[in-house]
Amino acid sequence: MTAARGDTAGDAAAPLLVACALRIEQAALRSAARGAPEGYAVLRTGMGPRAAERAVGHALGRPGWERAAVLATGFCAGLLPGMHPGDLVVAEQTRDHRGAVTCTGTALLAEALARAAPGRAVHTGTLTGSDHVVRGRERAHLRAAGALAVDMESAATLWAATRGGAGGERPVAAVRVIVDAPEHELVRIGTVRGGISAFRVLRAVMPAFYEWHRSLLLPRR
Repeated sequence: MTAARGDTAGDAAAPLLVACALRIEQAALRSAARGAPEGYAVLRTGMGPRAAERAVGHALGRPGWERAAVLATGFCAGLLPGMHPGDLVVAEQTRDHRGAVTCTGTALLAEALARAAPGRAVHTGTLTGSDHVVRGRERAHLRAAGALAVDMESAATLWAATRGGAGGERPVAAVRVIVDAPEHELVRIGTVRGGISAFRVLRAVMPAFYEWHRSLLLPRR
């Protein structure tokens, strides 16, 4: 786990843990971390739901991180026709075989993302989890079940974060950048350009994550 501006064990405010799976996702997030506020860290969990759940559980057990807000991010596959690489997905809930986890502050996060990445579409809805790369008919089945995108780690990350955090209900969110969409599948010629686009968008939206986190620290009226 890479912390921005040092460890937060002594901070009064709950920190923010940003979890991703892949090295390229971590590289995008790290490159955007200059000037990051106190109490922020990037965790690369490794690929797949088991690795994500294990890594997040371990990270939240560290001193000072027991009450951390958790945001899962990285790339995903879009399920809806008309989606494009570089579009953003903000989960209202994540879902896998164990059930759904409701996300915190979805509307505020979507607005912040629209400001951070002007011109990029921001989709909100259900982000579903899988333990493998989803293709063909399985994508259609997930779309019919109400999901707008799929990835392998977000649902497991948020499940691990909400099954017993200290200090009450833990704020959680999931933001994914589409790298693979129905008309822009990874096996097609546009793959490289789509991947570069998604990388740039992920790097650009870090300020929105900070804004979401700051909103959690404001006094409730």
